[in-house]
Amino acid sequence: MSLLKDVAWRAMTGYDLGAVFAIANQVHPGFFEAEAVLAEKFTLYRNGCYLLEIGEKPAGYVLSHPWRLGDLPALDTMLGAIPADADTFYIHDLALLKLTRGVGAAGKIVAALTKHAGAMGFASMSLVAVNNSQSFWTRQGFAVEERPELSGRLAGYAEDARYMVRRLD
Repeated sequence: MSLLKDVAWRAMTGYDLGAVFAIANQVHPGFFEAEAVLAEKFTLYRNGCYLLEIGEKPAGYVLSHPWRLGDLPALDTMLGAIPADADTFYIHDLALLKLTRGVGAAGKIVAALTKHAGAMGFASMSLVAVNNSQSFWTRQGFAVEERPELSGRLAGYAEDARYMVRRLD
């Protein structure tokens, strides 16, 4: 039980980016993104970036930001800016080291992001589910949304990648 007391999400800082990059490469070896690409998401929307710590050691992260419903950023590509017409809250990446699995950390940060998205006036949240995570996201209230126009970009993620949306209204 003491391990659970030491598990905490906190706002990400610029000093965390090296740890985020290391965790990304460990958790998502098939989805490489340059450190600069991950750092840009933090720079563009700090309110959607959190670090999970266990005993004050980095053990996971989430990168999220406003985006356009029915669209998704290409992997390993700079965004440039948050779109002025953003109408969904996009979870770009939720990555947890294996030792954190089963302690409820993922559900807690999704609940916090959902609250944030609602407070910011977004009617939906969206993401791309990879690495057999679709059932987790379904339990979080997301549903697969078929968007044929995204098939090319989804294939750039993985064969089993699914675009998922959670309506907040």
